[in-house]
Amino acid sequence: MPAHIAGPLHATPAPVWLPYPDDVNAVMPSLWSDNVAKDSDGVLTVAGHPVTDLAERFGTPTFVFDVDDFVSRAELFRQAYSAAFAPEHGLAGADVFYAGKAFLCTAVARWVHEAGLGLDTCSLGEMMIARAAGVPGASVGLHGNNKSVAELEYALDYGVGRIIVDSLDEIDRLETIAAAKGVVAPVMLRVTVGVEAHTHDFIATAHEDQKFGLSVSAGKASAAAARVVDSAHLRLDGLHSHIGSQIFDISGFQVAAARVLALRAEIMATHGVDLPEVDLGGGFGIRYTSQDTPIPVAEMASELAAVVAKECRGLGTNVPRISIEPGRAIVSPAVFTLYRVGTVKEVVTDEGVRTYVAVDGGMSDNIRTALYDADYSCTLANRNSPAAPVVVRVVGMHCESGDVIVRDEYMGGDVAPGDLLAVPGTGAYCRSLSSNYNHVTRPGVLAVTRDRVEWIVTPETYSQLFASDPGMADPTTDGKNPDPAER
Repeated sequence: MPAHIAGPLHATPAPVWLPYPDDVNAVMPSLWSDNVAKDSDGVLTVAGHPVTDLAERFGTPTFVFDVDDFVSRAELFRQAYSAAFAPEHGLAGADVFYAGKAFLCTAVARWVHEAGLGLDTCSLGEMMIARAAGVPGASVGLHGNNKSVAELEYALDYGVGRIIVDSLDEIDRLETIAAAKGVVAPVMLRVTVGVEAHTHDFIATAHEDQKFGLSVSAGKASAAAARVVDSAHLRLDGLHSHIGSQIFDISGFQVAAARVLALRAEIMATHGVDLPEVDLGGGFGIRYTSQDTPIPVAEMASELAAVVAKECRGLGTNVPRISIEPGRAIVSPAVFTLYRVGTVKEVVTDEGVRTYVAVDGGMSDNIRTALYDADYSCTLANRNSPAAPVVVRVVGMHCESGDVIVRDEYMGGDVAPGDLLAVPGTGAYCRSLSSNYNHVTRPGVLAVTRDRVEWIVTPETYSQLFASDPGMADPTTDGKNPDPAER
């Protein structure tokens, strides 16, 4: 404890799940992308590039994207599910669709397609990115609980391979549009199977009381199937289920798969049609901190394949082609956020002295801690610390007391203004959920390989930030805070 803190006060205790570090300067490999390491001076490197150099050249805060890690993780999913659902096992194959909502730009869409994955989109903007990146429409799916006419028209013109219908109203809307265009729209029905995923309420999506899907128990899914089958301009290709996000318990996926396959058998028997596809969604958990225990990709694939084979055998149906939609599990581990420390403050609490480390970003580039009560890790990125570990709370620079990035983590007690700090696992739902709160500009995304460092999303400029405000037609800075584009 610092000498100027008088009396018997002590540092606030660490949460029970946070282990005391053997070496506060070391990084836990399972929390970082494959090509991240620390050199002998304690400087974090990615694909051999020191973050001190990246910060000097490109500024902070910045999302640092390990390209080779991302591509290898995408290929791992494709290979694991192709192997588990191979025809030699009596199954009909599997497809992996990257969930673009996690993070999407044209470079990512292109890498996903080149890795042999499809792309799941949920807006007109995401479809436009996919198309600009050269992803064929047949490899794209469109989600959304309230798709607009413009989105459905664009999807049909683009030739997307699947439109995941979410409501009875959408069936009417899509049928009218398809009829006007003289085409047949490929439909999958998103069904709510009543499985309670063990995750935060805001990201659990298969219980009945929420906005997504057509309820199986209430008969909505069966009614929707009947309407699609009877339409001359809609083709029912299969069913879709998604039970939530950041899930570590395989049983939820197993139960959901069994219920979807049972509904499929019922629809096929009732209407005399074949439903060749079933999508089991995404939501596979990753390791943000040492307390997280994700299911290995190959193990999950094998378990789901076993469930599909068993259930179809019991139902007496043919086996459908299976698809899944990982987003976070592919992109989150490939990215860390690089910040610069601005202030360090010791605050006396009922539990002791808490050390607050404030950085030059915050909830505008990572809202998940405030929104989902998410946990993150971090490390001092520009040097080794000789000081004893203390539990710190990393916070942002916004005018909100809930502007917390890392709630609890051990760092060297000498962390100081000017230090660099890196937070792993920020590839999903950070840049994609970023905002201009307090009129800050959003950070760029820096793609790093051994041979190349380049922006795949450039830092937002003040000109871009104020473009929609007529009173800021010629924004300038005071010279002390230059536009990110001028760094």
